[in-house]
Amino acid sequence: MRHQDVTLDDKFLLSQGRVFITGVQALLRVLMDQRRLDQAAGLNTAGFLSGYRGSPLGGLDQQATRAKKHLEACEVVFKEGLNEDLAATAVWGSQQANLFPGAKFDGVYGMWYGKAPGVDRTGDAFKHANFAGTFPKGGVLAVAGDDHTCKSSTLPSQSEFAFQDFEMPVLSPADVQEVLDYGLLGYAMSRYSGLWVGLIALADTMDSGVTIDVDLARHKFVLPTNFALPPGGLGIRLKDQPLDKERRLRTQKIPAALAFARANRIDRVVLPAARPRLGIVCQGQAYKDVIEAFAAMRISFEEAASLGVSIYKVGMPWPLEPQGLRAFAAGLETLMVIEHKRPLIETQARAALYDLPAHARPRIIGKTDEVGHPLLSQLGSLSVAEVALAIADRLPPGPHMDRVHDYLSRVSAASMAAVTLAAEQQRKPFFCSGCPHNTSTRLPEGSRALAGIGCHYMASFSDPQTDLNSHMGGEGLTWVGSAPFTTEDHVFANLGDGTYNHSGSLAVRASIAANSHITYKLLFNDAVAMTGGQQAESGFTPAQITRQLASEGIAKTVIVADDPDRYAHVTDLAPGVEVRPRSELIAVQKMLRDTPGTTVLLYDQVCATEKRRRRKRGSMETATKRVFINPLVCEGCGDCSKVSNCVSVEPLNTEFGRKRKI
Repeated sequence: MRHQDVTLDDKFLLSQGRVFITGVQALLRVLMDQRRLDQAAGLNTAGFLSGYRGSPLGGLDQQATRAKKHLEACEVVFKEGLNEDLAATAVWGSQQANLFPGAKFDGVYGMWYGKAPGVDRTGDAFKHANFAGTFPKGGVLAVAGDDHTCKSSTLPSQSEFAFQDFEMPVLSPADVQEVLDYGLLGYAMSRYSGLWVGLIALADTMDSGVTIDVDLARHKFVLPTNFALPPGGLGIRLKDQPLDKERRLRTQKIPAALAFARANRIDRVVLPAARPRLGIVCQGQAYKDVIEAFAAMRISFEEAASLGVSIYKVGMPWPLEPQGLRAFAAGLETLMVIEHKRPLIETQARAALYDLPAHARPRIIGKTDEVGHPLLSQLGSLSVAEVALAIADRLPPGPHMDRVHDYLSRVSAASMAAVTLAAEQQRKPFFCSGCPHNTSTRLPEGSRALAGIGCHYMASFSDPQTDLNSHMGGEGLTWVGSAPFTTEDHVFANLGDGTYNHSGSLAVRASIAANSHITYKLLFNDAVAMTGGQQAESGFTPAQITRQLASEGIAKTVIVADDPDRYAHVTDLAPGVEVRPRSELIAVQKMLRDTPGTTVLLYDQVCATEKRRRRKRGSMETATKRVFINPLVCEGCGDCSKVSNCVSVEPLNTEFGRKRKI
């Protein structure tokens, strides 16, 4: 390909060759390539994408918006979910489209995305949808964003166990190439087995930008020849009864997924040895860590094989396909399972090999060693050095050990230096310069606040008066269980506007129902800043929120704004709502603290980072374009999408190049 032929759209348009693409973009490519593969097979299918953002999938919705024309060209519909479980329910609906007259396509394949906490909250929807099944020409992929080390979460996560509980097969890609490959394989498995299929997404993979092979001819999936599908198939059907769903799921669907995995060699030997002694079993990120560990010890694959090391790469960690594992384990002295977090493969491996004769059954080690002592940690994330040390202790003696010990000595010295520095130089993250939460999270003397999910969570790092967060959407409800048993009369609860739209509005309703004496500090910063500055899905304005709160029976709502004059022309606030300047924040909080029942302080100030982004975008507009204006006070057409043709002669209430609705 000549250089002048390369475009930024190649990552989505080319059907052969290599393209530069990120892990998140590869997920969108999966949706497009599924349509292309179906067309080549004579099928007219469509795709449906829905979910809720959160690292490492925080930018998936933005990428989908940017790639809208490519998705639409492949008949892929993108609908942002209000929250994760509602999005999953919508994806479930995509599998129902062909059960009734009027279907426009031969089938619809769906993709759900969400961060690990969203996987947990979506369990009920996942179970119902997975029991119901997928359409034979549709299929569903559920992409779970995991944060092993809790870098941007309230808890470390590992979604494989949740998928196991939902009885959904789970695939674990090790790199961006496998995001594309496993995504398409997952749809083929979903169609064959009638199951939803999970896909694990880690930041190391999703944030990577690499060159991958996008040749459509690579994706040829084999249907098992020794597995008999039941009459009526395994897909979704009408009038299906719960016990029939359970029987089909356990006795036919999961065995079908295992047969498909076996036929397509999802799990495979990547390093064979002529005389294997030590067999290493790993999946996903752990596989990359094993490869890096050998490279760090300066042991090539060929040398490792000569030392009796063999590697088995698992692509589907649950359910673990047993026949391939038994074949790999034959003749081994030790089988070492290397996996991050809790032992998922290790326990399945023990069960799969348990019935082998004693002389043919290798020792199985992983989280514990040969005598039951701790070996590989279940906490945080395994480092390459930890993996290398565990392997090194089980290598035979020889000249190679000089290189191994040299690496381990260097790593040990570097680790000691890092520990010494860390003790003196730890620094907690804090709000951006100009962030509204610098002010909004402040409290009057004698009060405390419950932390919430969002950027304002960082207030709990430095403010002794703010602590004890809940899960997303449960803000303030812990006080319902504490209040009857303490002399403390009142607390504040921080609640972001993104969380309010996601699920927090129900928490406010629950506090009202419980007659809880609490003040919600609803922090309206006009953007879900933590995940990229998206607008909250409902698009609620502060005025709409006040009316919603009033209809729920809130005792009192006060708006505190950095610029109260912006509300001079707003006529649709709920009755009795006051608008006060930011300088009166403490006084307003004291007043609400003394007001019986559940109250709300709606703190309205745009995110400073978003302001800077919008200002930058605004400065790049052509001279003929005018800034967005407030449609509530505009005397023009009221359609702020027509910026370049704005008919308002004197725009009012401008806001840095983007409409600011109040």
